[in-house]
Amino acid sequence: MVEYKQVILVRQDLGLPKGKLAAQCAHASVEAVLKSDPVLVRAWRNQGMKKVVLKVKDERDLYHYAQSAKDDGLITGIITDAGKTVVAPGTVTCCGIGPADEKIVDMIVGSLGLL
Repeated sequence: MVEYKQVILVRQDLGLPKGKLAAQCAHASVEAVLKSDPVLVRAWRNQGMKKVVLKVKDERDLYHYAQSAKDDGLITGIITDAGKTVVAPGTVTCCGIGPADEKIVDMIVGSLGLL
């Protein structure tokens, strides 16, 4: 049986406060889910909606992993902040990948550390 999971990549160079970080992660998760195949989302949901939040160094790293995920056929959702609170408008904060086959996700982001 295929195990599904979603990962959220968060930029460490921004130093986001906890509340802002949580909101941005939620945006990334929802964005990726809304773009995903409903059948896959249902299977992921039935398995408990596994999510893991990982850290990337900066915007360049975030785009590197997002592109690798796209190249492997995975859905991504990159979040750009409106700039009303902590960061400048248009700042890319995080990226949701999946839900997707956990083995494929891990091949792409398995070297990243947990937030």
